[in-house]
Amino acid sequence: MFLANDAQQFTMTYKIDSPQVEVGLLGTQDKYVALLEQGMDVAVNPFGDQLKITGEDEDVHLTVAVLDQLVKLLEQGITISSTDIVSAMKMAHRGTLQYFTDLYSEKIINDRKGRPIRVKNFGQRQYVRAMKNNDITFGIGPAGTGKTYLAVAMAIAALKRGDVERIVLTRPAVEAGESLGFLPGDLKEKVDPYLRPIYDALNAIFGADHTERLMERDTIEVAPLAYMRGRTLDNAFVILDEAQNTTNAQMKMFLTRLGFGSKMVVNGDVSQIDLPKGNHSGLIAAPKILANVPSIEFVHFTAEDVVRHPVVAKIITAYEEHTKQK
Repeated sequence: MFLANDAQQFTMTYKIDSPQVEVGLLGTQDKYVALLEQGMDVAVNPFGDQLKITGEDEDVHLTVAVLDQLVKLLEQGITISSTDIVSAMKMAHRGTLQYFTDLYSEKIINDRKGRPIRVKNFGQRQYVRAMKNNDITFGIGPAGTGKTYLAVAMAIAALKRGDVERIVLTRPAVEAGESLGFLPGDLKEKVDPYLRPIYDALNAIFGADHTERLMERDTIEVAPLAYMRGRTLDNAFVILDEAQNTTNAQMKMFLTRLGFGSKMVVNGDVSQIDLPKGNHSGLIAAPKILANVPSIEFVHFTAEDVVRHPVVAKIITAYEEHTKQK
């Protein structure tokens, strides 16, 4: 590494030992460079087998530390993606970067392309462990933290192991400013768009054709929350998504569907409540009501746990600050 310094900017040159590591680290056509620049507030200029990193002293050294951790993964034969880079950068800013490679020590399941699904940060690790160790797990926090995707991955893993016989996925059919009644089609066609994130997670892991076959056999059931009333769900992995749009009565109704041999996961973002005025969210009340009930764990995510593009976390933080000011 070579160092250069002027009055305001600090530069380090980072050498990459092999072309394979270089491609894995920077992505095809250097697509990960912009991510590193935005997430670490530095300028990154690739040249041959070297990267010239320029910025504030602390930011540059932190970027080099992130690159070192990513290279360790690549040298173990692990393919990295944008989310891995975002996770490494967030852990660097939190001062927990030394534990980054530990997140890759175990996988949940492989997706339909054979790629391993793993947790991307400590918030996700806590969430996955809570699902393993409790009958009911609440995942509360902003979009982009992997709540739905990881819950579906855990459900599919449990199904494949034979721990459960079926997967039940549900969410309240509450409109975000539109009216369901004016949408074309029958009830399923009206509700399906609201269940799209769940279908996306299933298709990413099982593939669309396999998912469709399992749904035809009722091994996977996707339905509005209203369809849960009056049922007892035994030997099932049950996921309630968008739970911030449940009332207290609906939340109680859902939780009391838990049967023998089953697990439940309740996900939601209390900053995106679409309930009509005067209705209180069951997701806000649940942590207070159920605080002392055994076999239930609450995992709270923040903007720091978002594993999407770095700008997404900044947008969430900006809106949170705006809300506090109001």
